Amino acid sequence: KGISADVINIHTIKPLDAEAIIKSVKKTGCVVTAEEHNFLGGLGESVARTLAENNPAPQEFVATQDTFGESGTPEQLFEKYGLNSEAILKAAEKVIKRK
Repeated sequence: KGISADVINIHTIKPLDAEAIIKSVKKTGCVVTAEEHNFLGGLGESVARTLAENNPAPQEFVATQDTFGESGTPEQLFEKYGLNSEAILKAAEKVIKRK
């Protein structure tokens, strides 16, 4: 699809690697966060705060949508909650249009 992206493995929310996030968004102009977590209070919101304080940019969130957890294989759960590559691509296409 011609989309070029930085991929950053944010392994901790605290301390958050704000320097890597800011450096990336200055290059790309937008952000998609993807996490196996509720979109409330997770990585996405921490990145949004960093952007708001340093370099505001469009952002899309790929995460569970404030639902209770369920049992299943990782693949089943990723599909059910939209945490797969298709969801990330869709979020990237959406956020690129907002740059």
